[in-house]
Amino acid sequence: MATGVLVLLLGEATKLSAHLSADDKAYEAELAFGAETDTLDSDGEIVVRAPAGSATPTREDLERVLSGMLGTISQIPPVVSAIKVDGEAMHVRVRRGEVVVPEARDVELREAVLTAVTEAPAGCSVSLVVSKGFYVRSLARDLALALGTRGHLSALRRTRSGAFTLVGAFDGASLIAAGRGDLEMKAVVREAVVGWSEAARWMPTTYVDAQSARELRFGRPVAAPADAAATCLVLDSTGSPVCVGAVIDGLLRVLRGICPSTPSC
Repeated sequence: MATGVLVLLLGEATKLSAHLSADDKAYEAELAFGAETDTLDSDGEIVVRAPAGSATPTREDLERVLSGMLGTISQIPPVVSAIKVDGEAMHVRVRRGEVVVPEARDVELREAVLTAVTEAPAGCSVSLVVSKGFYVRSLARDLALALGTRGHLSALRRTRSGAFTLVGAFDGASLIAAGRGDLEMKAVVREAVVGWSEAARWMPTTYVDAQSARELRFGRPVAAPADAAATCLVLDSTGSPVCVGAVIDGLLRVLRGICPSTPSC
């Protein structure tokens, strides 16, 4: 039901996860009206149907409600999700039979374009740009409720994660085949790997000279380069990673050290 861009980080590049996952995401979503499921998507079991006689949402109504949801909104995430409560993912607790009440969180719906509306079965397609932590499944529920019906997510495709798009991505089947020894697929996977020298495509990056790189690798701050962003990936003059750094009071300080022996991500 859900497909699209998934960024995989290898070796030392896993230290960039928190920074890359903070970026916006773009989706193509399909919503079905008439019933809500326990997972808020079509993989779940129907728990409530729309009231008898509920009108099928019109394009005008959908565009009106969507436009009113733009910006920062308070959103209750699905109970079947990876959000942790007391150190354990909610979906694990729910599937164990526990009652979990998720807390509302502020998220942002930055763009929402209605691309199609269907009457039989009732549903719609929407292009979205959202902030970190946004659940499209919750949007499907909330949009339907605002229209006087019930709904769930029937299909989802992530078309962008930060700077990464479907262009240059490869099918997950290729990764499986490569893991099983398929030489052609191994070449496909290697071609998709992005090296540190291309890091500026997806994260603010700054370069330092050899002496500064040495100081930073020992955890000592150095004078911040003029082009350094508040938080940035620091590379040495050869393009090898040094650290994730932060500029504080004119000094570049180490947030997370990176070993240069694993140069690809």
